[in-house]
Amino acid sequence: MSEFEEKVRETLANPQNQGEMSDADSVGTVGSPDCGDMLRMWLKFTEKDGKKVIDRASFQSFGCQTAIAVASMATEMLKGMTADEAAKLDAQELSGELGALPPMKIHCGQLVEGALKNALSPDDSSEASQPNTSNTLAGDIHAPAKGSIRIVPLED
Repeated sequence: MSEFEEKVRETLANPQNQGEMSDADSVGTVGSPDCGDMLRMWLKFTEKDGKKVIDRASFQSFGCQTAIAVASMATEMLKGMTADEAAKLDAQELSGELGALPPMKIHCGQLVEGALKNALSPDDSSEASQPNTSNTLAGDIHAPAKGSIRIVPLED
């Protein structure tokens, strides 16, 4: 087992900050129930020295183990950061002690980065960025698909 896989396993044994935050100030969601990878991040802010600072962060994830591990690392790392500092973090930085993500797992870090940026986006008035305790990630993934399925036969 590689060092990366061992760190993911250790993080999964005790994931931090997993679950909905009912008193969140902001919520960000990325992914699609169509492909199966979804991640939602909740942020709670406080004011410190006149700046908006992340007091707590939590997440829910439907995705692979690496996405859960990166989200766990990221939510710990975000505590005490200003919103501006957090907005500058990229997927690799959010992976924290897991280290560099393997090429096949980069999308896991991008899910976490996307949810964070969605939660931090003050001018996004979409439903996903607003606190909504009645709409869970599990509810979203089990909701009927929007649109229709089109079957296209392939020719030999």
